[in-house]
Amino acid sequence: MLDGPGEPNRLEFEFGPGNAEFDGFSEMFPSFGFKHFVMKQTHRVFKLEIIVQHASLLAYFKAAQERLDPRFQGIPEQLIQAIHRYLGGIAKTSHKRERQILWGEVTPPSDLHMGQVVPIPLCLKALDLFYARRQPLTPAMEPIFGQVLSCPYQGANRRRYLEDQVLELIALYLRALESRQSYENDFSYVYEAASILRQDLVRPPSMDTLVRQVCTNRLKLNQGFHRVYGTTPYRYLRDCRLAKAGLLMQRSDSAIENIVAAVGYKNRSHFALAFRQLTGMNPKDFQLQSWRMDPPESSLKKGAVLAG
Repeated sequence: MLDGPGEPNRLEFEFGPGNAEFDGFSEMFPSFGFKHFVMKQTHRVFKLEIIVQHASLLAYFKAAQERLDPRFQGIPEQLIQAIHRYLGGIAKTSHKRERQILWGEVTPPSDLHMGQVVPIPLCLKALDLFYARRQPLTPAMEPIFGQVLSCPYQGANRRRYLEDQVLELIALYLRALESRQSYENDFSYVYEAASILRQDLVRPPSMDTLVRQVCTNRLKLNQGFHRVYGTTPYRYLRDCRLAKAGLLMQRSDSAIENIVAAVGYKNRSHFALAFRQLTGMNPKDFQLQSWRMDPPESSLKKGAVLAG
């Protein structure tokens, strides 16, 4: 841990001991001060969270952003602009806005979720950002986890030793982002397919239609999705549907049946099962927890139209 105990912005490494089905991942996780639901764990893991002091956070955030594919580099600034606008910030430059939001100089109410502030289309674009900053663990990272878990020192020596290890992990994470960017330029058809799926969650094209639209074939598209997103086109569509459903439940007290239809599910039971598998919660419980503290009326209205 790097200073600032309790600070929500962090770099996170998750790895499964001796689990052949789960090699682990690393990701940069700027929460922007919002409350987040903890997703259900489907396997036993170790999680290493590096919590970064304000003085370093902005530098790491910018370094990670610069190493993203150009398609994603503008999304963090769009998120910060939307949050800054909602919170009534007056900073004129992107650097000042980033500093105010990331350093917590301007903070949202403690029980507010990002989905209650940021427009839904931008939240769905941010799902791509989540995939982009989520990196498989590299072989160079693995020995460092063992060194952290078995640190032989105490007191000040322990702190210095752990700081050295996590600084190396941060450097390796940024290096992994950079190397990923070098091959992602070859996957424009994957990004185009993902955009097509996001644009019509209710009536998405069939797989055959999708591959024709992006001028490829099934095998190549599946392989491309695995390389870029770590999942299949179908599961990517499912994730987008569930993400939008969660956003709608955070923003509206509309009936679950309406939300199910708005994201393309035809069967409420199938939706509820998929949602529980992802979050560990029933949809209605999730909605009630989201609305435990009503968002300001100036931003949201209960029963709002389910539009995207």
